[in-house]
Amino acid sequence: MIDQPVRILVVDDDADQLSMLSRVLERKGFLVETVDSPFGVSNKARSFKPHIILLDVHIPALSGDRLIGLIRKNTNLQDTRMVLFSACDVDRLRTLAQEVKADGWIQKTFNGHELTRQLLALLN
Repeated sequence: MIDQPVRILVVDDDADQLSMLSRVLERKGFLVETVDSPFGVSNKARSFKPHIILLDVHIPALSGDRLIGLIRKNTNLQDTRMVLFSACDVDRLRTLAQEVKADGWIQKTFNGHELTRQLLALLN
């Protein structure tokens, strides 16, 4: 496990979703940065050095599944976990995560305790 607060970068084009996730995760002790556009995600990731990047799958300009490859190509963050985050069908989300070699996937239908559990499990 990590000896410091877990840093999470959340990428989602929905401002309400970003706000809610920030509040929930910060209450659970995570350090959270958010990005509401796929543009500049690699720069933010390089400067913030997150343990986990939580990527919304359905961002119109550039979807989270396509962003994973770009982030990996443009950063040197080998230990950062890339996680797809979506309200889409579980089977579709799982398959998409496997196709893009994401480190995990989490459905948006969650509660704070379950989200925390899933995020921490990715780091073990």
